[in-house]
This record gives sequence, C-alpha cells and structure tokens, in this order.
Amino acid sequence: MAIVTLREKKGCSWPEAFTGIHIGMIIATTWILLLNAVVGYQILDDGTPLSIGLMLLSGAVLFVGTGYITLDTGYHWTTEFITRADDHYRNIALYVLYQLAPLVFLVAFYVLEAVLVLRILGEIRPMLYLTGAAVLFAIGQIFNYVISPYICNGTSGKIDGALFETLFTLLAVVMVWVFWSSITEDDWPIASQPTGYP
Repeated sequence: MAIVTLREKKGCSWPEAFTGIHIGMIIATTWILLLNAVVGYQILDDGTPLSIGLMLLSGAVLFVGTGYITLDTGYHWTTEFITRADDHYRNIALYVLYQLAPLVFLVAFYVLEAVLVLRILGEIRPMLYLTGAAVLFAIGQIFNYVISPYICNGTSGKIDGALFETLFTLLAVVMVWVFWSSITEDDWPIASQPTGYP
C-alpha cells in the first residue's frame, strides 16, 4: 500500500508508461515500414550508413515524441495535453498518433509497394502476398474495434477482440515478410542436404 501511494505521489504509475512505450513503438515501426517501401525506389542506396542512420534516427524521434505526448497526457507534466471529462477525455494529438498516422503510413506503404511491384518489376504474384497482408490486418482491426465488445461480453470479460487482433496482425506481418522475400533477388539459404560421406 505504501509503495502504491509513493508511486502515485511521484507520478510513476506503470499503465501510462507502458501505454507510452506501446504507442511510441506503433508509430515508429509503421514509419520504418513506410521508409522500407521508399528504399525500394533507390533514392538513397539501401544498406548504407546514411540510409540506415536516417531510418533509425527518424524512428527514434517519432518514438520519443509520441512517448512524451502519451506520458504528458497520463502524468500531466504540462497543461498542453490535459483531457477533461466534459470533453469525453478527448486528446486529438494521441488520436492522430495512435489511429490516423499509422493508418496513413500503412496505406502509403501498400501504394508505394504496389507501384514498385506492378509498374517497375512487372510482377503480379507478390501483390497477392501484399494484399493478403492487408486483408489479414483489416480482419484484425475488425476484431479489435467491431467484434471485441461481443467477445468481451460473451466471455464475461475474460478475453476480448485484442487476442484475435494480435493473431491476425502477426499473420499480416508474416505475409509482409513473404511479400518482401518474393521481390528480393537473393535466395534464402535452405538447410543443406547431406551429400553422403566423402
């Protein structure tokens, strides 16, 4: 009890910290995914210290900035991001960072990769993998935002749609990897088959 009181006095409760890290990671990873689509256009040589540094630095800036806004909202360090009950605890900055920006990044990733695959590479099969990833991600969002209340009420709060949203997002990430693997030139090493004794 004394530990909880001390944490509350210092403004150090864990849910806000984890939420800040979570939202920061979402915005940073979707931004880096978008930058990976831009890399395909060879504006900068991929794999160079400059391109990797710009990617990591911009991702870190978004992670820290988003984390700060989230933590300032939760801990009220300043009055900039305070939410009020009479305004339904509305926070436009967090809404944009948590909902809109990642969606814009993902749609831009899909469009940039579609142009790259269809117009520059002239292939169709990789688009099946990319579209499959988009469909799986959309199914996950449907579970999270539409079906979740029914699952939660039906199981008396034991689980909700986030369980299935996580599964479908994981499957979408696997499909993005399959898509990426299908458009790269290098072959992935397969476990070498034993050729017998010398």
